Amino acid sequence: MDKVRTRIAPSPTGLDLHIGNAYTALINYVFAKKNNGQFIIRIEDTDRTRLVVGSEERILGSLAWLGIPHDEGPDCGGPHAPYRQSDRLPEYKKYAEELVSKGHAYYCFCTSERLTEMRKNQETNHEPPMYDGLCKKIATDEAKKRVDQGEQYVIRLRVPDKGTITFTDLIRGDISFENALIDDQVLLKSDGFPTYHLGVVIDDHLMGITHIIRGEEWISSTPKQILLFQFFGWDMPKFAHVSVLRNPDRSKLSKRKNPVWVSDYRAKGYLPEAMKNYMATMAWTYPGKKEIFSVDEMIQEFEIQDIQTTAPVFDQEKLRWMNGEYIRRMDDETLIKTLRAFDATIPKTGDELLKKILPLVRERMKTLGEFETLADFFFAPPGKYERELNKDMVTIAKEALAASVTWSHDEMEKAIRSHADVKGVKARDVFMELRIAVTGKSVGPPLLESLEILGKEETFARLS
Repeated sequence: MDKVRTRIAPSPTGLDLHIGNAYTALINYVFAKKNNGQFIIRIEDTDRTRLVVGSEERILGSLAWLGIPHDEGPDCGGPHAPYRQSDRLPEYKKYAEELVSKGHAYYCFCTSERLTEMRKNQETNHEPPMYDGLCKKIATDEAKKRVDQGEQYVIRLRVPDKGTITFTDLIRGDISFENALIDDQVLLKSDGFPTYHLGVVIDDHLMGITHIIRGEEWISSTPKQILLFQFFGWDMPKFAHVSVLRNPDRSKLSKRKNPVWVSDYRAKGYLPEAMKNYMATMAWTYPGKKEIFSVDEMIQEFEIQDIQTTAPVFDQEKLRWMNGEYIRRMDDETLIKTLRAFDATIPKTGDELLKKILPLVRERMKTLGEFETLADFFFAPPGKYERELNKDMVTIAKEALAASVTWSHDEMEKAIRSHADVKGVKARDVFMELRIAVTGKSVGPPLLESLEILGKEETFARLS
């Protein structure tokens, strides 16, 4: 096998890196490293109407945060630069004209109005929405003359009328398409920018990509790209199409139902190691059905043919569980450092206090963002209460704690239960009112252990 080179080619048309692209990036990275190869990032920014300013930087930033490093790309360069399609336009023009000269493509002068009318007629007649080949009949010399005269045009792929294209997908096996059902795809637009199909083939060839691993939505595009490789006389890369991610209801993952940007999960306090681990389990099963594993472990065991073809479900609760497992496995020093990096409001000093708090909240945390919800009262009195306090119950709690022999869990519990009996109230009601008075909330870490950490003086200050 030639030196393996894989890539992802995201378009900077969204807010950030889509979780589906992150999933595909992970598989490309793991496959490349499994085979001692290289993983490349290429930015496909030729759709100028949908370009989002800053998207490219956020995409690269999210890949860096996830810990999926690339060997070549627009930010680090490489031997096949530039890695941004908008910087490669002369290449696409040159190769598109080469196809025309070889008879594998042709100039099309159809106006947008004519194409709209054509599609309406096809829809009315229940015909497939394909270009009808009108400009294919124009003699090459005549077409060239019209181009030289400045008439606006696009360049279309000339798909053979007969025959079948078959390719072997590394995940799905043999897939075939009838040429008669393949559209004469636009390759070069009137503004000089390539369409996806031309750009991706030229770039994959010039950058030496050996394996194209991408989402299954691109399967129908593969025969057009195979034709281009054949028409240019270039070596064919291998193809593998992974299933798209689904919501638990089996609908396609979309921002209408779930967060879809990597930055969404980063902002909520998910760990990059947990994100990668979970994405890996969606595509592939570790031998022995082991669920918690590193990318390095995945590289050792991964085989691309073992990727499942059924659509994997992106289960938010499963991800939360896994993230919690990673949090619980961190030592105190690492978790404190990680929490401070995530939340600037956590004091930069006071490690000893944090080390006392962590045992009370670690088991309850599923994300880093939940630390503040669980532990904010340790750093400042509550600014508001979940509900109005029962002042009689607070007084009972205060009297009981004042009578406690020592400021310890067992003595405080004994004093509160005893005082509640004397007052003829339920101890659980006293505990609840004490919790809300001290923390502002009815749910949180163990109450009396929390009071031990807060100390007697601070506790009474809050009860007053």
